[in-house]
Amino acid sequence: MIKQAIIPLAGLGTRLLPLTSVFAKELLPINGKPGIEYILDECIEAGVNEIIFIISKKKEMIKKYFHNDKFYKSLIKNKKDPRIIKEYKKILKYKKKIKFVYQNTPLGTGDAVLRTKKFIKNDYFLMLLPDDLIMKKNCSKDMIKLHKKYKVSIMASMRVNKKNVNRWGIYSLSKKLDKDNFIISDVIEKPSTNEAPSNNAVIGRYILNKKIFKFLKKQKKGKGGEIHITDSIKAMIENKFIFIGHKFLGKYLDCGSMNGYIKSTLEISKL
Repeated sequence: MIKQAIIPLAGLGTRLLPLTSVFAKELLPINGKPGIEYILDECIEAGVNEIIFIISKKKEMIKKYFHNDKFYKSLIKNKKDPRIIKEYKKILKYKKKIKFVYQNTPLGTGDAVLRTKKFIKNDYFLMLLPDDLIMKKNCSKDMIKLHKKYKVSIMASMRVNKKNVNRWGIYSLSKKLDKDNFIISDVIEKPSTNEAPSNNAVIGRYILNKKIFKFLKKQKKGKGGEIHITDSIKAMIENKFIFIGHKFLGKYLDCGSMNGYIKSTLEISKL
């Protein structure tokens, strides 16, 4: 059973500057709700009961957001506002499920994942990337259901424009399991248009075998001088670990760029 999730949050969010020069991008409001809360709600609704945040010293405000009890208690004592009480209870619910680990040097998603090794209890765990929101359908819940059937690693998939494949990890497909799921034979991190084996991209939802930590420990730096989770997944596939690509049914929103952030607020306001 998948009961733990990890969420890398240590990135600087440069695509959302100047907002992120003073504010953690994951706390930026999307239709009046911090972006990270959409991710937390997805985890909780999928049955996850422990969520590990990977932050840096520069992102301490994320921790403070969930540990600001003194502020809320003082405010509630003086105002007794039902809305504030409701918000505080919601934050307390999240707080009970969250642990924090630190990645103070930005060495990539693979390095961030490796820092959670001692906290992972079961054979498989969930990872979500906060820039990728999937609305209307709980992608994590669907992937956990699929994992129960096949007992292997799973990654969310979406077709992208061939011109934009260099933004993503891109899959090679081995065989179809059904109309929404396929076996992955390879994955390449941010290939050029000519290198890309398909236009099926990795989207920020993963169910990973904890044996990935052994591969991450040996993983050399890749593109941009970072340790990419995709490179270790590629190595695992080469070592006969099975990965399924899952074409999710929800609505995808990219919150990692300024245009995407603005569009996400508009789209969610219509739901």
